[in-house]
Amino acid sequence: MAAQGSIAFDEYGRPFIIIRDQDQKRRLTGLEAHKSHIMAAKSVASVLRTSLGPKGLDKILVSSDGDVTVTNDGATILKNMDVEHQIAKLMVQLSQSQDDEIGDGTTGVVVLAGALLEQAEKLLDRGIHPIRISDGYEMAAKVAVEHLDKIAERFEVNPNNVEPLVELAMTTLGSKIVNRCHRYMAEIAVNAIMAVADFERKDVDFELIKVEGKVGGKLEDTMLVKGVVVDKDMSHPQMPKRLTNVKIAILTCPFEPPKPKTKHNLEVKSVEDYKKLREYEINKFEEMVQKVKDTGVNLVICQWGFDDEANHLLLQKELPAVRWVGGPEIELIAIATGGRIVPRFEELTPEKLGFAGLVRELSFGTTKEKMLVIEECKNSRAITILIRGGNKMIVEEAKRSIHDALCVIRNIVRDNRIVYGGGAPETSCSMAVAQAADKISTLEQYAMRSFSEALESIPLALAENAGKPPIHTLAEVKSRQIKEDNPYLGIDCLNKGTCDMKSQHVIETLSSKRAQILLAVQLTKMILKIDDVRGSSDRF
Repeated sequence: MAAQGSIAFDEYGRPFIIIRDQDQKRRLTGLEAHKSHIMAAKSVASVLRTSLGPKGLDKILVSSDGDVTVTNDGATILKNMDVEHQIAKLMVQLSQSQDDEIGDGTTGVVVLAGALLEQAEKLLDRGIHPIRISDGYEMAAKVAVEHLDKIAERFEVNPNNVEPLVELAMTTLGSKIVNRCHRYMAEIAVNAIMAVADFERKDVDFELIKVEGKVGGKLEDTMLVKGVVVDKDMSHPQMPKRLTNVKIAILTCPFEPPKPKTKHNLEVKSVEDYKKLREYEINKFEEMVQKVKDTGVNLVICQWGFDDEANHLLLQKELPAVRWVGGPEIELIAIATGGRIVPRFEELTPEKLGFAGLVRELSFGTTKEKMLVIEECKNSRAITILIRGGNKMIVEEAKRSIHDALCVIRNIVRDNRIVYGGGAPETSCSMAVAQAADKISTLEQYAMRSFSEALESIPLALAENAGKPPIHTLAEVKSRQIKEDNPYLGIDCLNKGTCDMKSQHVIETLSSKRAQILLAVQLTKMILKIDDVRGSSDRF
């Protein structure tokens, strides 16, 4: 490999490196590099700013293939954006890590990180060193998180009283496209989590919840099935469409007469030979079907296909079957029905069968599309949410919305502390950080005050998106929080006539708010520490 550069010496004997292709490269250092990074981060944050809150606007994203996505979910918007700048890519990863960790608050975390960097730019212009700004932000984050712990309340998670949980899910779904059937969707999400939650371990296994979408119908037709929905139908149209007290054989081996392997030659020289071969195949397959029926099976679910001849024989023998069922569905059916997946025919025994009270076929409108619903299973902890919608975009956005709601309720099962939303915790933390800054004599106090201002970007964006005068609205909320000593006062985005988020039931999990602040600060510190960038000139 050719050397990237060569070493030379000046007249005083001091070495310096001459780098190849230097004319095609560009380097940013010091304040210029910081400004470039901050500008990139601010531009990403400004894209998401208008999507924050219940009155946030949606974005339409068209991929290179022409696929259209309509959403206001921060992580989805950033994932589908073509981002070139290296710092903008970090912002995309920030929203992704919030989505992976918490599942909600992906827009807020990017808006907060953008505001922190905007404030840092002002401090850099005043000549404050980036490391001092990072230290100040770290101190401020500590104060803010401690203050969140103080204003947080315990939330009772009771499977017998799900109303508070529905209110929590409604807060998450408030800004989504599904808010037309707001409460109904929230109830579906809560019931799904309650069915699979393990309250002793304080955990929820998401593997047991399957979210299926089917275009057609309206959002109100969305339903929660306590069982498994498979996007398949019976292998033969004349097989029964409804079965009760079903014993299910779950096979991952082909269910058809044995075929001679292609590597072997089989010579059929006469009609009699052919008839013998055919008879042998039919007898063998009838034996297989009989073996299955002898174990008491009245429905076969097969991962592989079988040919029309085998299908006809199954119909004759009155053994309903479903073919080409995917791996994840097979596993979910096995969990739900308490059956075992059988990889070889010889291993099929009555103990390995799954049980379901009802298996029925669902048909949709005039499209002739069908789905199979397996209900009243042995293990009622396997759940399917079947989402309906007028078009593919609505179904996909409804799936993302339900996912967010499921994540929020899972978080409350894990950690049952909450704060009230509407920008109230950010406003309260902002004032707490400002007070703490007054007690510090070092240079970090400026960074702490900037952090305090950056926290206000969330309530300001909420007010702006709700069509209210942002600065006037925030000033009023701050003065009332101080006068009434009430940290639950926020922005009344829905014009309900009260700023008290507790009475409006706008609830957010403490874990989500903490993660937002800590992740945003972590990224800001990382960006502020970068003061030198080298790359090809077309990258800048």
